[in-house]
Amino acid sequence: MEQLLKNNKNSAAIRAAKQLLSRDSRNPEAHYLLGTAYLNDGKAELALMEYKTVNQIGQFDGAVNEKKFRRAMASLYRRFNQTDDALKEYLLLIQKEPDVPEYYLEAAELFEDRKRAGKAVEYYKKVIRLQPGNGQAFLRLGMLFYRGNRHNEALNLLQKAVQYLPDNYDAHYFIGRIQKESRAYVDALDSFEQAARSKAYRIKALVERGACYLETNSIERAVPELERAVKLVERPDSPDVIWAHYLLATAFERSRKIEKAVDHWETIYGVNPGFRDVAEKLGQFQELRQDDHLKEYLTAGREQFQEMCAAVTRAMGLSVHDVSPFEDGCQIVGQESHSQWRNTRAQPRLVRFLRTAELIEESRVRQLHEEMRSQNMSRCALVASAAFSHKAVGYAESRPIELIDKDRLQELLKSAES
Repeated sequence: MEQLLKNNKNSAAIRAAKQLLSRDSRNPEAHYLLGTAYLNDGKAELALMEYKTVNQIGQFDGAVNEKKFRRAMASLYRRFNQTDDALKEYLLLIQKEPDVPEYYLEAAELFEDRKRAGKAVEYYKKVIRLQPGNGQAFLRLGMLFYRGNRHNEALNLLQKAVQYLPDNYDAHYFIGRIQKESRAYVDALDSFEQAARSKAYRIKALVERGACYLETNSIERAVPELERAVKLVERPDSPDVIWAHYLLATAFERSRKIEKAVDHWETIYGVNPGFRDVAEKLGQFQELRQDDHLKEYLTAGREQFQEMCAAVTRAMGLSVHDVSPFEDGCQIVGQESHSQWRNTRAQPRLVRFLRTAELIEESRVRQLHEEMRSQNMSRCALVASAAFSHKAVGYAESRPIELIDKDRLQELLKSAES
């Protein structure tokens, strides 16, 4: 039978083994060779049944090499997801050959599968002690530490992994994640570029690169990465493509390309209406499709926006004396054209314009009031393309602060145009 197996004559070996077993059903060599023949013939389930019989008989001599047998048994148990039995086999192999790193690696992975992280760590470390260049052990141990939020240790282990496995894209990707979380964006971009060479990680890596560029406010670089990710995705409802659309919407919102941002929010809403703040964003910007004046106010470039604010200031009955831009708006020092009291000098007024769709909180009103006082002015106005919170309104009611919300702003924009 052994010679038949060596000559790859599996069918003949199966017949010979069965004939022998018909005369001696407890023959361990016959069961072992029959199981091996089944395994060579692609009949793994039948092979496992024969090997289990060999294990029950418990005689390991002659044709039955116990170490080779247990390696085959463990492999079959793993194949059929019988992890407890597979682990027992590897632990027996470790007892018999305590210096073989492969056994510790298999046992560590099985401990990890059984959610016994502590034992998995112990056995991965034994692999590294026996075989310091085992990149797989560094990778698996690094991933365990990453999932356990031990990111500094994970980073060191994963970097070791890519020294020995330079084409391991799992390691490159998670190194990038750790670097991104620690704001090492340049290093993260390099790691994600390496990960993107793998088809399995390409979309995820492109999305992460786009996120890195957004974090550094490099919108012009973020958009191409994210658009590439969107084009590569086959399923529109996959988490990666939804996140790519969300980041693209964020990029376009920051660059005042609101209509493009709305397109991406609508795409997300079509497949996942509850994703983050998408429904809220669509509600905030829904009037863009209906009101060209508000749309222009929110999307205009800096110079055009300042001109619009100056026109609104004049529509409020003030002359424009000074215009100062800031990140999400501009500030104007205006003056009443005339005082209602004879011989009374017209007072300057501080007018701050905000372009945002988010609710204006009390803190923004308080900041304006403090600025007004620091400039020795007696009145101010806050003009916004959104609504004011109840606290913001309450704060302004007892102070010389005029609040102009989105509805009044729309009226002033129309008035300024006429």
